Amino acid sequence: MESANQTISVTEFILLGLSAHPRLEKTFFVLILLMYLVILLGNGVLILVTLSVSRLHTPMYFFLGNLSFLDICYTTSSVPLILDSFLTPRKTIPFSACAVQMFLSFAMGATECVLLGMMAFDRYVAICNPLRYPVVMNKTVYVPMAVSSWAAGSAASTVQTSLAMKLPFCGNNIINHFTCEILAVLKLACADISINVISMGVTNVIFLGVPVLFIFVSYIFILSTILRIPSAEGRKKAFSTCSAHLTVVVVFYGTILFMYGKPKSKDPLGADKQDVSDKLTSLFYGVVTPMLNPIIYSLRNKDVKAAVRNLVSQKCFT
Repeated sequence: MESANQTISVTEFILLGLSAHPRLEKTFFVLILLMYLVILLGNGVLILVTLSVSRLHTPMYFFLGNLSFLDICYTTSSVPLILDSFLTPRKTIPFSACAVQMFLSFAMGATECVLLGMMAFDRYVAICNPLRYPVVMNKTVYVPMAVSSWAAGSAASTVQTSLAMKLPFCGNNIINHFTCEILAVLKLACADISINVISMGVTNVIFLGVPVLFIFVSYIFILSTILRIPSAEGRKKAFSTCSAHLTVVVVFYGTILFMYGKPKSKDPLGADKQDVSDKLTSLFYGVVTPMLNPIIYSLRNKDVKAAVRNLVSQKCFT
């Protein structure tokens, strides 16, 4: 009963953010705001293009539209809070709002892991079995694939958020982060978090390990198929259809594996430096990656570039 009362007494959290570096806050506010606007514009244009251009009504661009919408949702769940923390002297967030923000961020991240795996399967079928592609990747297949990605990410986030927010915090409510990042919140608990650690490990294996392995195996088959194409032009054309996805995968998983997989420092001074590094890495993962996705797909995909140019020219003409 005492633990329950202690948990209830924590009605809000304090986000440290860059409080130790106040001169950097204004600079980061302008930088993150500009990046957020680019995210909204770039991903919004991709969604508009994939919906309005009939020749882009294919599984690949359907998944791309989902990815763009997911990136908008992910950044919107955290960036406004980050921007507010840069301008507010006392950076607080209610307990319930912290739980909602944690749920949305975790759900979007887990969903993107699964979605990138689904996109790898789409590229595998398109390149390794092109004649069967219209049959295998029809609407009754790729729509449930996308829905299952969202459902799996939401389910995993529900479990992790529920386990984290049920912990007793014993009055310790200072989160050393920009947002209610789940690992930063778990550090505040004054109870055994072994269940949280185990469940987080299982979730990481399912949503990080399995998709990475699936993508890796898929691209082994894709590359072996491309290398068997006799003409250099044919190999270049085949690889160009999946190069954008491969680039996004490397950026996304490289950042998230670095963030959650690197060893922790045992030295107090090193730990302080590592806290700053963790926060900036998380910021990169949460802002820069969604900003790069539409840029990568726009630069590496001729159909998207042509559709964007046509859309812009139509708007300007109108």
